[in-house]
Amino acid sequence: MKTSTDKISFSLSHVIDYAASRDYKGYNKYDALDSKFLWFMSFGSKFLRLVYSQVVMRAPINIRPLFFVPKTRNPKGIALFAMAFMNLYKAKQVPEDLAEAETLLDWLLQHPSQTQWGMCWGYQHPWQDVGFFAPAHLPNRVVTYFVTTAMMDAYEITHKQKYLDAAKSALIFLLQAPKVLYEDATMKCLSYVPSEKINWIVMDVSILTGSIVARVNKYVKDPALAIEARKLVNFVVDKQTDYGAWYYTHPAGDHPRKHDNYHTGYIVDAILDYMDHSGDQSFMEQYLKGVAYYRDNLFLPDGAPKWANDKTYPFDVHGSAQGIISFVKASRFDKNYLVLAEKIANWAIDTMQNQKKGFFYYQKTKLFRKPYTLMRWSCGWMSRGLSELMCKIEE
Repeated sequence: MKTSTDKISFSLSHVIDYAASRDYKGYNKYDALDSKFLWFMSFGSKFLRLVYSQVVMRAPINIRPLFFVPKTRNPKGIALFAMAFMNLYKAKQVPEDLAEAETLLDWLLQHPSQTQWGMCWGYQHPWQDVGFFAPAHLPNRVVTYFVTTAMMDAYEITHKQKYLDAAKSALIFLLQAPKVLYEDATMKCLSYVPSEKINWIVMDVSILTGSIVARVNKYVKDPALAIEARKLVNFVVDKQTDYGAWYYTHPAGDHPRKHDNYHTGYIVDAILDYMDHSGDQSFMEQYLKGVAYYRDNLFLPDGAPKWANDKTYPFDVHGSAQGIISFVKASRFDKNYLVLAEKIANWAIDTMQNQKKGFFYYQKTKLFRKPYTLMRWSCGWMSRGLSELMCKIEE
């Protein structure tokens, strides 16, 4: 099965038009506590905050309007849309696409989190996870990684110093904000959010940080940063199972997730990006084993994204987008990975895109498809994923 360039182009323009016409504002996966009513009714209780967040997130229909949850811009979503426009520019060389990307990036430059650690970004809403509570705008390393990646994409296209300066400033937060969870001579692990109270190791955090440190260091050329990048990547690579996977947390029992879809994609991409940017090819065996595990255990034969290695449903469109991105990257080693990326795109367009309005639905369970979208989670990710595939096909 082959996805035509026209089909990708139409689907991508359709979802981007949907997002742009709404100023890239929408609902978010963990935004329940943005409701003033639910926030008040949580009475400061971690348990109630977690219950409200999970109920709103898992509801079969979108109940956010019932609680007056506002539609907002999500910094990670804005970064994803900016990356999509830059990919479009690389594929088609239309100046308006680059201009729109720069407009979005300028918004990010104007709306960082206010901290003492340089440029950094977080979610615009408060949210409660199993391991911690994050107030609105508390920066975290994953959001900052994605925004910094978009800044570096822009710098490499435009050579404008402001984007490299923002990325270099972001390294202050990524490397110096609390907390170092583990460090020895060869490995290092960082917390998800800046807090001395957090001891929860989320596996993708350190490797994403290491990969972007290596990318920025291509231009900074600081030997100390090269050491930091390798230690951060090495910590996560070291935790790969003998069958090629990674648990969501370390130790594995700290979270009920086992080997889920999109976090596996994050990790394999970060290994490859680190090797590309640093020139250090020593993790190639682990990368190839990891991407093969991702291919063989986290997608169905028709291209549908499994939720986890041991759980098929729900099909989550974020998994579709991440699969497209990861297998486009891996296709340099095996052209069959590009065939798989196209199959995943076909499935997502045919099964998860609203053909009238252009948005992508959030999830599909065994019995029904949830009849709504999430702007960053669904539309932002699929915009980036389809744009990466378009770039590859247009090469």
